[in-house]
Amino acid sequence: MEPTREHVKIREVGPRDGFQNEPEVIATDDKVRLVELLARTGVPRLEVTSFVRPDVIPQLADGAEVLGRAEIPEDVAVTVLIPNERGLDNALGLRERFQEVNLFLSASETHNRKNVNRSIEESLAGLEQVVARARDEGLRAEGVISVAFGCPYEGHVPPERVFGIAERLVAAGCEEVAFGDTTGMANPAQVRDFFGAARERLPGVELTAHFHNTRGQGLGNVLAALESGVRSFESSFGELGGCPVPRGATGNIATEDLVSMLHEMGHPTGVDLDALLQAAREAQRVLGRPLSGHVIVAGPVDWHEAR
Repeated sequence: MEPTREHVKIREVGPRDGFQNEPEVIATDDKVRLVELLARTGVPRLEVTSFVRPDVIPQLADGAEVLGRAEIPEDVAVTVLIPNERGLDNALGLRERFQEVNLFLSASETHNRKNVNRSIEESLAGLEQVVARARDEGLRAEGVISVAFGCPYEGHVPPERVFGIAERLVAAGCEEVAFGDTTGMANPAQVRDFFGAARERLPGVELTAHFHNTRGQGLGNVLAALESGVRSFESSFGELGGCPVPRGATGNIATEDLVSMLHEMGHPTGVDLDALLQAAREAQRVLGRPLSGHVIVAGPVDWHEAR
């Protein structure tokens, strides 16, 4: 396939989606340092933390402190995850520190119940109010739909249901909708058809793909999404992350693997791959274990001819 040279946007979600899945508490100083390293890689969007209850995700209990302390260049759009109106209230105490909010729910009733103890309709009704308040504060809103490609409890998730949820979020004021393959069930053929249909149903909306590499198909799904016109992706450095429910839902696609592939295909991202690898290696040192991304092991592709 000939390189298209179209720019692709990346939102780095490791400091939130990645850290929250780590069993050992990461020191606040380490989080701040890693966020600052990521913020200087050229990523245009960076999800720094979430404002969920500390007893639900203890790893992010220091989220407000990390957000308040981290020195982030002005050209990086800072995102925080907001679960409900109380979370928005807590986040607005640091309103000057972020520009975007992510709001989430699941595309299956069972996963939504297990994740947030609400029905889909209850979640939607609540998020519609949160989006309205966020927009009044001048914040950009992204709706995130988990298990959009398949649910570990219910199996097949009808795309019609997913698109209906997305339309509600857009009507509420979301400018962007991310579709999450939360437990890595998607395959490239499915992804290609899904985003082809999504572009028809949601004209003018920024469509973002959020893939997990649970079964090793993450980058294949990226390629399928690219071929369907998607130019916005979410990923996590070092392939960190997962999903709190169910067990075994392993990490997001690695940002360094995604950036490496996009650059090799001719898609600019504005991200400095070497700086990104430095951040991933520092995360590896902080966590005290090897990370599972590929480029962190193999290094970037070197096309210099042997002499």
